[in-house]
Amino acid sequence: MKVFTLILSVIALALIIFNTTKLNFDALFDGESQTALITIVAALCALILLQILRVSKKIEKLSKRR
Repeated sequence: MKVFTLILSVIALALIIFNTTKLNFDALFDGESQTALITIVAALCALILLQILRVSKKIEKLSKRR
């Protein structure tokens, strides 16, 4: 599971980096920039969810030991 979350985190970071190159700061909410912003927000949400999953797995592992 750790490898799975790590791979998905790397993919999400790559999407964020790629889409920041597509942003047009003169018109952020027009055309391709709007799509890039939506994708950046979605990738950030995915990263947050993956971190929550990672922490919950650590808590589950610790609770099984006790």
